[in-house]
Amino acid sequence: MRAVRNTTDGIKVVQVPSPEPAPGSDGVRIRIRSASICGTDLNMLAMGPADYTIGHEFGGELPDGTPVAIEPIAPCHECDQCRAGVSNRCRNFTNYGIFWDGGLADEIIVDPHCLVPLPRALPVANAALCEPASVALHGIRRASTQGGERVAIVGGGSIGLLAAAAARRLGCEVDVVARHPAQLAAAEKIGVGRSTSGEYDVVVDAAGSASAVAAACDLARPGARLVLLGVYFDMVPLPGTTSLVKELTILQSMAYCRHAGGRDFDNAAIMLAEQPEIAEAIVTHRFGLDDAPEAFRVAADRAAGAIKVVLEP
Repeated sequence: MRAVRNTTDGIKVVQVPSPEPAPGSDGVRIRIRSASICGTDLNMLAMGPADYTIGHEFGGELPDGTPVAIEPIAPCHECDQCRAGVSNRCRNFTNYGIFWDGGLADEIIVDPHCLVPLPRALPVANAALCEPASVALHGIRRASTQGGERVAIVGGGSIGLLAAAAARRLGCEVDVVARHPAQLAAAEKIGVGRSTSGEYDVVVDAAGSASAVAAACDLARPGARLVLLGVYFDMVPLPGTTSLVKELTILQSMAYCRHAGGRDFDNAAIMLAEQPEIAEAIVTHRFGLDDAPEAFRVAADRAAGAIKVVLEP
């Protein structure tokens, strides 16, 4: 079958053996119908060639045709964190598409625990959005965000826009700080503000840069909650004086999990099904799997208008 891998010659579509379940396992075969490129995928390319298939944002169909999204974190189910219900903090997890074969391929076999049935109103072509939407929902929930609060999102990529949509769905007043015209246009399509004013109860750093976290601290009111959704691979460059004087609560947010309010992935699928304008605004490009090298080139060019790039095997 076809699979997308980072080779010595860059991103290539290569032929690999079709996956087979391990002896005695209960793995489920998925025919991939939707897989998207994440900023993390782009960052991982810099690590050099790898012998696994890329892609942790994906969905497809079961052998009987049932459409599903895939929650790509496969927890151990046995450690203290899994037993506490926070499998995103699993001490022994594996992650499809990150050092383990992922969804930019024709097929994959996954743990049944990872299956997320899609609502009838959510097309399988948009199933890949469930993963970043789950990240966004988890971050907004980590801040205990309440309807009526003012929320600012710093960063107009897919995670930032999905976090804006999640906060707006709660009944918040939401504004987005974005760099590129396509991101500002997408913010308008999902019904959130394209500029900021005053102070905010919750501020989300969805960019993961020194300038973004500084801007987030500036936008926060005294006593506000700051959510770090952007990924920092080194130190977090937190403005010490501003965050101290305002006595900000700094919240890290890692992926998604199950909780008293349900499963982040299920809630993400519901949000996307109920608000089709979100996918229409965020998905800017679609490619076939054979065009993966061009899809990665486009995904890396934010200034040219790319937000979320989806591949459809």
